[in-house]
Amino acid sequence: MKTIKLLGFPFLFIMYLIIAVPFQSCEPDDDDNDECDTCNMVYKPNIYLHPTENMQLTVKLIFPIGGEIVTSIPEYGNGWNFTVDTNGLIDNTYSYLFYESTQPDIWQRTHGWIINATGLESFFRKNMADYGFYGQEIDDFIDYWIHQLDDYKFYSIYPQTKEIINDVIKLDFSKQPDNLLRLFYVIKGDNQLQNKLITPTIDSFKRERYYVTEWGVILK
Repeated sequence: MKTIKLLGFPFLFIMYLIIAVPFQSCEPDDDDNDECDTCNMVYKPNIYLHPTENMQLTVKLIFPIGGEIVTSIPEYGNGWNFTVDTNGLIDNTYSYLFYESTQPDIWQRTHGWIINATGLESFFRKNMADYGFYGQEIDDFIDYWIHQLDDYKFYSIYPQTKEIINDVIKLDFSKQPDNLLRLFYVIKGDNQLQNKLITPTIDSFKRERYYVTEWGVILK
């Protein structure tokens, strides 16, 4: 019987560790208001709608591997339900859907660009246009972000395209757009030049028929 007890103790101890050590997720602990250490805030994604006719539309956000909405305009509730006209105006009030959320950190950091802080505006204007953004979509990004990116001499910019974003944040439309452009930038500041990054390949986007565009930022 003593042999059985000695053999059983390691097994019970291992089982205790498995049960006692919690898995990481994007939900904070009940007694801790801090975010989990594997989560990132996605700041200010703007979703621009470009329908070919006035329509009633429902849009929902789905987080396949965990996450939650932190803020939204209009109020998200159980999903956005609104009318949108051919100029992209939502409920005769909003130019875009806005939200911020937390997700697990799955963002790529091998492909990108290192840009001097003084050249950020010209970089983003060209880079966003190359991806397929246009006009007010680019101006909104510049107006909000450029003055916030002035703490460092250099910025590493890692683009996250639709294929990556869809793994953590899915957009569910009651009427699916014909074309969808999604682009988040992971942006990391530094005062020293870092190692060179692999230059990404930029695929063209067709701004035609009923299409939707979205940009956002993850700061590191």
